[in-house]
Amino acid sequence: MSLSLSSVSVPSVSLSNLVVVAEEHTRELPMSPYAFGAIAFVSFLALLGVLWGFRGTAQKLAAGHVTHGSGHQQDGHAATDHQGSHH
Repeated sequence: MSLSLSSVSVPSVSLSNLVVVAEEHTRELPMSPYAFGAIAFVSFLALLGVLWGFRGTAQKLAAGHVTHGSGHQQDGHAATDHQGSHH
């Protein structure tokens, strides 16, 4: 039972053939990579702007400095009477 290598057919694979096959399966990006980076940067800046808009809100709510409108002070309650409760 001897196995000879001459009877086994091995396809000829070279590095240049692998490069050509690898190039055929790539997909083009719809934009340049710099455009993707610019869109991400602008998106993060917009989210930072939203976050910046709500800065200090927790302290304002905890201190009772929330204004509910002009009719709030007319019902005879002061802002310190609530102590965290809401009517």
